[in-house]
Amino acid sequence: MSEHSDIEAPDGEDFDLDLDDASVSLWEGDEGGLEHAQRLALVTLLKQRFISARTHPRDWRVLVEHERVLRSRLNDLFLDLQIDRGREVAWKRQAVSETGSRFPTLLYDAAWSREETLVLVHLRDRLRAGQAGGDARVFIDREDIVEYVASFRPPHATDEAGDEKRARNAVLSVAKAGLLIATASEERFEICEAVEPLLPLELLQELLEALQRANGVPLEPEDDSLFDDDEPELHDHTEGE
Repeated sequence: MSEHSDIEAPDGEDFDLDLDDASVSLWEGDEGGLEHAQRLALVTLLKQRFISARTHPRDWRVLVEHERVLRSRLNDLFLDLQIDRGREVAWKRQAVSETGSRFPTLLYDAAWSREETLVLVHLRDRLRAGQAGGDARVFIDREDIVEYVASFRPPHATDEAGDEKRARNAVLSVAKAGLLIATASEERFEICEAVEPLLPLELLQELLEALQRANGVPLEPEDDSLFDDDEPELHDHTEGE
């Protein structure tokens, strides 16, 4: 999976400058119409795949208080703001024309790899099961994820070492995307609540049906849709170019 961002900042960099959050003029000649805190929230929305009350509490508060103006700024860039209020997660999508014509885009339409897709499916399933059982926070071990991906290796796949490496790299990619949250143990993660709303449900259903077939009978090459080049793919439309 390619990682792209139109603005780069070192991890953990703090943009809390000595500025008045209520001011809309931040430098000489500034013609912007947003307050400082609103601009920070807008930049975070553009840079990150998602923001949530837990991962970006300050930006989430600003978004809730100023949703209309931030939605308007994203619309100016042909982007649509998506909000899951129950899970307190927000993300952006490419806007779709009513006539079907394509708008200019700042976003890459980068497909998750098959291993990353399997990781996401497993995380979503574990998250839903944990929440249904009353868990406010759901955790998972790295080996659990790697073993799950390995369970869908088709009979004709013999490169076990290579498959395991791809599975472990997929875990790292999903963690880098913010959907796995690091804990005190390097081998254990918390599953981010954003996993479920960020997965395209129609494509996920196609994949789940393929997974069910794979679980039910040994996969033959012609039935091995998960590992073919033309497999259904989950797409990430959320990062800037």
